[in-house]
Order: sequence, then C-alpha cells, then structure tokens
Amino acid sequence: MSDDQTIGIYDVRAAEYARMNNDFSVGDPNLASFIAACAPGASVLDLGCGPGTHSAVMAAAGFQVDAVDASAGMIELASTLPGVSARQARFDDIAGEDIYDGIWANFSLLHAARSDFPRHLAALKLALKPGGVFSIGMKLDQDDGRDRMGRMYSYYSAAELEQHLTDAGFTIADRSLGRGKGLDGSYSDWIVILSHG
Repeated sequence: MSDDQTIGIYDVRAAEYARMNNDFSVGDPNLASFIAACAPGASVLDLGCGPGTHSAVMAAAGFQVDAVDASAGMIELASTLPGVSARQARFDDIAGEDIYDGIWANFSLLHAARSDFPRHLAALKLALKPGGVFSIGMKLDQDDGRDRMGRMYSYYSAAELEQHLTDAGFTIADRSLGRGKGLDGSYSDWIVILSHG
C-alpha cells in the first residue's frame, strides 16, 4: 500500500479492525484452502497482514510466516500474537526471487493504485517459488475511489482480476464469492482466487 491517508486510517483504527477480524480468521474456509494447498512447513508471505490474525493461524499450522503491513499500528498488534514475526513494509518493498512457497494477499492489494497493480503482481510472481500458491482476496466493483472513512480502493470485476492474474503468469485453481460488511459499515461483494505460480 502506498496511500498515506489509507495507512493513517489503519493506524488509528487498528484495534477496531482487529476486533472485527478475530471472528473471521479461525474457521475461514479460504484460509483453510490456502493452508491445505501449501506443503507442510511452508514459507509464506502474509501481504497486508493487518492485526496478524491470519498469520497466527498459519504459524499454528506450522508455517514460517513473513507478516508485513504498511501500518505501524497493525504491525504493533500483529507482533503480540504467538508465532508471528511482523515487520512494516509497503507493496513496493516486496522484492526477490523464489522466496516463498505461498503468498496470502487477503484484501490488501485492493489498496494498490490501479496503475501499480500489474507491477505488484509481477513482483509477487517473482517472489513465489515455481508452482507456489497465491491467494488474493479483492472487493468487486467498478468505480475506484475512497470509502466513507477515506481509504483508497481500486476495484475490479472478477473477469478483470482473473485476466490480471493470467497476464502475470498465475494459473487459477479455484475461486469463491461472497458478500460482507467492511470497517466503514458498508457491504461489498468480494472474490478470493487461489492460484499457482
């Protein structure tokens, strides 16, 4: 994430966001699918880890988790969870080749500017080991802009998102659709796509 206003909102609302996400992390079927698709003891990147609740579940499953988020407030919360080592980083800080067995980008890349999205996907594809697992969750819509809280969003249709993933070299394995309530109180349709590098 590179939008300072969005990062600042997450800093201020980190505890509230953590309370909301506690209910979704344990028993999340998309997280369970990601864990099942990765090999035991996998090295995984939790990109935009937020308060670290998903990272903690992955660590408990025996994964080596690199939990990163642009928000200092989120990193402070994530670092308190058992098995979670979290560090502050933006999307542009992800670099390197063949590092991770899996990358979990759960509703984080929706804060990337549309113009930067292909570049971020390319960097993640490079950081993923051949055949590695990539899970991305995004809200579905058409109009980019800020929500009621002032957070910046880039929206895609399911077809657009799948095309971006294919263009970046990912092979789509599965997808799930849903609808949920966000931190700003509004409801959005969403998609989670599981793919391989």
